[in-house]
Amino acid sequence: MAVACAVTAAVVLLPLAHATPDTTPGVPARGPAPAAPAAPWSLADTCQDPEASLRPSDVDGAAITRIKAAGKLVAGVDQNSFRWGYRNQTAEGGRLDGFDIDLVKAIAKDILGDENAVIYRAIPTSQRVPALQEGRVDIVVRTMTINCERLADVAFSTAYFEAGQQVLAPKGSPITGYDASLKGRRICVAAGSTAQSALKAQSYGSVPVTVANQLDCLVRLQLHEVDGIITDNALAAGQAAQDPSVRLVGSPFTREFYGVAMNKDASDLVRRVNKVLENYRAGGNDSPWMRAYLKHLQPVLPGVTAPPAPKYRDG
Repeated sequence: MAVACAVTAAVVLLPLAHATPDTTPGVPARGPAPAAPAAPWSLADTCQDPEASLRPSDVDGAAITRIKAAGKLVAGVDQNSFRWGYRNQTAEGGRLDGFDIDLVKAIAKDILGDENAVIYRAIPTSQRVPALQEGRVDIVVRTMTINCERLADVAFSTAYFEAGQQVLAPKGSPITGYDASLKGRRICVAAGSTAQSALKAQSYGSVPVTVANQLDCLVRLQLHEVDGIITDNALAAGQAAQDPSVRLVGSPFTREFYGVAMNKDASDLVRRVNKVLENYRAGGNDSPWMRAYLKHLQPVLPGVTAPPAPKYRDG
């Protein structure tokens, strides 16, 4: 992630500098986003139904106007999560590919009229919230779970995928799931992930090992530096597809929903993304969502029949 490399003439992957504004030629610098105004709803109210988001709208506000003036959508993504956001070495130039990448393109197409008008910034799990708060990206589309804790810091779209935390372990391992079989085992989680929060709340006597990116856990498992991984089963299915020596064990022990994350003051962008998602889900088996699922995820995560239904709130 230390080297910037072009994906196409209009689609660029850049590293995420912790405090450096975007200096891409022709793109106005993005400094820290202005302070968010007082929300007309409380976190406690929202947490009764955290997946409820603002109602869709295509009205341009300050955030949309700024993106249009820049001519590019700056998206925080992963480049290491197989089938979600990854370097597809079989594609021309090893371009970014995956379910999350297709959604970014749909958002850019709606706002800017060009699905390739995107600057991709590869960000570690722990930097997803700071990147939005500091104005280094416009959106984060990176298998990010909507939850109450994160709603205190960022805004989310409606849910675009449902997943759950599960354990990934080598075949033949005595680990049987998220249970007492973890005792004394080294269990890898990504910093800032819901898996890390789960392990802090109930470790079952395991020894947590924290890394910056989820794929680092798979590498450590392959090197026998850890005994198992806890992550979203949607991500773990991709990892198991990459390495047939590992498998998901036990059952998912949470129910989680991925959303597009944005700065809390960008309510017009939240509404616009929700409008994009309404269109993305529409059409049943021929919807853009289902086509993306069949292309990227069905081979490793079969059995999904529809996207999660959107939930909305007023405010």
